[in-house]
Formats: sequence, structure tokens, C-alpha cells
Amino acid sequence: MDVPLADGPARSPDLQARSRRQLARLPYHQSPGAVKSHRQRARPLLRPALMVPCLAFCLGLASWSLLAAERITIKGSDTMVILGQRWAEQYMKRNPGVVIQVAAGGSGTGFSALINGTTDICFASRPMTVYERQRLENRFGSRGVAIRCAVDGLSLYVHPSNPVESLTFDQIRGIYTGRITRWEELGGIDAEIIPYSRESNSGTFVYLKEEVLQEEEYDSLVRTLPGTAAIAQAVSRDVRAIGYGGAAYSKGIRELAIRRDLEDQAYPPTVENVMLGRYPLSRYLYIYLKERPKGVLKDFLDWTLSDEGQEIVEQVGYFPLR
Repeated sequence: MDVPLADGPARSPDLQARSRRQLARLPYHQSPGAVKSHRQRARPLLRPALMVPCLAFCLGLASWSLLAAERITIKGSDTMVILGQRWAEQYMKRNPGVVIQVAAGGSGTGFSALINGTTDICFASRPMTVYERQRLENRFGSRGVAIRCAVDGLSLYVHPSNPVESLTFDQIRGIYTGRITRWEELGGIDAEIIPYSRESNSGTFVYLKEEVLQEEEYDSLVRTLPGTAAIAQAVSRDVRAIGYGGAAYSKGIRELAIRRDLEDQAYPPTVENVMLGRYPLSRYLYIYLKERPKGVLKDFLDWTLSDEGQEIVEQVGYFPLR
């Protein structure tokens, strides 16, 4: 029992007597105030023997909560990873019981994960090939489900101080196959061209090869980087550099206007030009599943195509379906 020492209301005679007896039993070198601090140390709020079960109980609740959460895994296109992360963040805020994990790696990597059964959703910046569909069918008895979720204008990046304003398909092809090696050949500065490209497992790599290079091989001197963000960063640091990627990665660089040939008008990848079909390197971005979605997976996909989900598409820097 603590001994009241501070001034306060008058105490009863019994209480005063008990206090005098307690003080009399104190060793001569202890002050009355030491009684309180001594007894506080002697009585911890929670004994160690009780803390362990309580801690285990709390950890158990946390583990149960994680296990009870519904999970969605997404893997694939590096072009779409920013969009996927933003979708995931907003959807999880609306639905606290859902956990969405988004990983990049390229469209080809995403298709492989879908075929192997290690992801629920594949993000892709290109359509699935016949061979990939066949593998999916062999594994799951389904040829998969493709959903168009956004539109992208594949952009050609240059340093902001590069004076070149536009390129034709033939000029882009010349740069990436090694036939054009200096900027002065294109009306630019007296310097060599340093071209950057995505790796071969990228859907953007495949798209440029098919649509612009017309299946010619990339030159061996083209520098490959693992992601679009890395390409944009490299171009932003070197006036000689050129790279390509999604329109959402345009910070610190300038996007060139593009035309199929010299007779055409060159258009930059703006919302209006992409949506009206004037920009010649526009493409759909895709969500792939191994089968028709249901439950929380269907709800998430319906939400990405809703007005709110498509608004995020535009905020990120891509173009909504409508």
C-alpha cells in the first residue's frame, strides 16, 4: 500500500496511525518517498510470464488477418507497372480486406507466370502469341481471357536540349538497326547517337520490332536496360541519347513527334492525337487471365474499367478507353 505524503484532505485517525506504523518500520536511511518508487519497481504492470502469451496472441491475430485477406497477384509489363501500382493502392483503400501485389519483369515474363500458374493477372503491352495461347491451353484447358484496359502512345524519348523535333518510321528503323549513327544525319547536333532499348522479354521491344523495324534485328550496339524508367533516366542525362517507352515515363525527357514517312504530318503522343488515331504508334494495353474471373478478381477488373479506374489511367499518363 502506498503511503500518502502530499498535502491533501484531512485523514482519519486510523489512517494516520497506520501511516505512522509503516514509517516506523522503514530503515533509517530510506526516505518516505522511496517507498513509492521501490514498490513501483517491485510491481511491474505486466509480469514477463504474462507478456509472452499476450504477445503470441497479438501476433496470432495479425497472422490470421493476413491469412484471411483475399490476395491478387499481378505480374508482367514494365510499361504498366506504375498504372498497376496506382490501381492496387486505390482499390485496397476501398477494400481493406484485399491485398494486391504488383511486379514488373516484362510482358513475356508475365505470360510465363500466367502459364505456370504463379500469377492471377498478366499485364501485357502486346497481344499473347499463338504459341503462348497453346501452352496456356495445354496447362489449363483454356486459351485465356484478354481485356483491353488502356491505350498507350509508344513514345520516342530524347534529351530536352536535342533540337530534333520529329522522326519517320524509316529513320527510327535506321537508328535501331545501325544504319543511322549520327544526329547530324537527322538535322541534329554533331554527335553520335546513343540508342537505348528494352530487353527482348519486353512487349514494348516486340512492338517496336514488329511495327517499326519490320522484323529487322536490333543493332548489336544498341544498349539494353531492364525497364522503361531506366531508359528515361539514361536519356535525361545524355543529349546524344534516344530511347522509347510508354507515355507515362516522360519526366525529364522530351517526346518526339512521329510520322510514317516524310509525306505525312508528324504528331506528338498527346491524348487527342492518340484517341483520334493520328499518332501512328498507339497501342492497347492488356490484362490477361487464364479463365473468366469471378469473386474479388472480377470486382477488381470491373473497377479498373469503371470511370474511377479509367480516371487513374489518365492521371498516370496513359489514355482511357473512352
